[in-house]
Amino acid sequence: MPGPLHGIKVIDLTRVLAGPFCTMTLADLGAEIIKIEKPGTGDDSRAFGPHLHGESAYFMSINRGKKSLTLDLKAEKGREIFLKLVKDADVVVENFKPGVMKKLGLDYAALQKINPKLIYCASSGFGQTGPYSSRPAYDLIIQGMGGLMSITGPDASQPTKVGSSIADIFAGVFSAIGILSALYNRTNTGKGQMVDVAMLDCMVAILENAIARFTGSGIDPVPIGNRHPSIAPFTSVRTSDGYINIACGNDALWLKLCEIIERPDLATDKRYESNRSRCDHMPDLLPQLNEAMQKQPAAYWLKKLEEGHVPAGPINTISQVLSDPQVLARNMLLELAHPVAGMVKVPGSPVKLSDTPAEVKAPAPVLGQHNDEILASLGYSVQQIEGFRAEAVI
Repeated sequence: MPGPLHGIKVIDLTRVLAGPFCTMTLADLGAEIIKIEKPGTGDDSRAFGPHLHGESAYFMSINRGKKSLTLDLKAEKGREIFLKLVKDADVVVENFKPGVMKKLGLDYAALQKINPKLIYCASSGFGQTGPYSSRPAYDLIIQGMGGLMSITGPDASQPTKVGSSIADIFAGVFSAIGILSALYNRTNTGKGQMVDVAMLDCMVAILENAIARFTGSGIDPVPIGNRHPSIAPFTSVRTSDGYINIACGNDALWLKLCEIIERPDLATDKRYESNRSRCDHMPDLLPQLNEAMQKQPAAYWLKKLEEGHVPAGPINTISQVLSDPQVLARNMLLELAHPVAGMVKVPGSPVKLSDTPAEVKAPAPVLGQHNDEILASLGYSVQQIEGFRAEAVI
């Protein structure tokens, strides 16, 4: 069954993570993605390990379902081919530093003239405007500048990044949202537009209660480990064989927790009678929870808490996540047959649609895998394609 974006053609100039994550999402939803890569080397992430039979597992994890066309955009013939692709494309996505596409004569202003219906998405570290727009950026830099590292980790003495490249990933997610919004608007107006997404903007957008806490108190939030600043107990608790997470979002759940761990004295302690007072006294409360729960293993408590309808869960390793029955039941781990790497496992799509489901249809392409197919579809002859190859245009 065709996905909801069936018939949408996306020209993908992105590399590494933010842009490829965006276009992978669009591919899962049914769009045709033509990934433009540098001849010889391709996307920078093709060099990132680990490698399976010479193919990057990193690259394969975020470029599934795409077609690869190698193209030298600095060559006149390469730009001609690109412009021919753009004429009937719906979307162009790039994550170069601002100004690069203009130097090539391929920025939004230029492409809009040949295709007024084009959606042009530019994803960058700091966006197309502002005093930092020309700066290079990586996920670590943006997590720090965006405030996320100032509230992550065990304490203020150890600045800590989030374990995944969340600045890149959220830029990819917000880029996809922007593209879909622009496509919907085009159905009403017939006009394309530019989507400008900055990684730093995305980090500010997801700071959530940290901004609310600062604006409400004037005090900079600091790292508090796995605790929640406004809900308690909402943290990791030690059992006899490891930690589990517990989240008591209201007083009724707190009272139920006290019953389950056989500590009725905590339920009647004035220090813990309300959520606010529990937050204030969490440094005193947590050791008592640890003491009570260290009497039994994690599995025992997880069973008891589930039976008592108190939200709780294990702290899984990656291997445990990939074997979790809920994850598997939701088709969130897929195996694809790659022409070089063999069978590779990739995450499924988290977007579940009832009538036009997202689908992972193909593995990531090898470099230039679809050169002949795409160029032939543009009307180039076999001889012309061989000429492009000889001249290193492709």
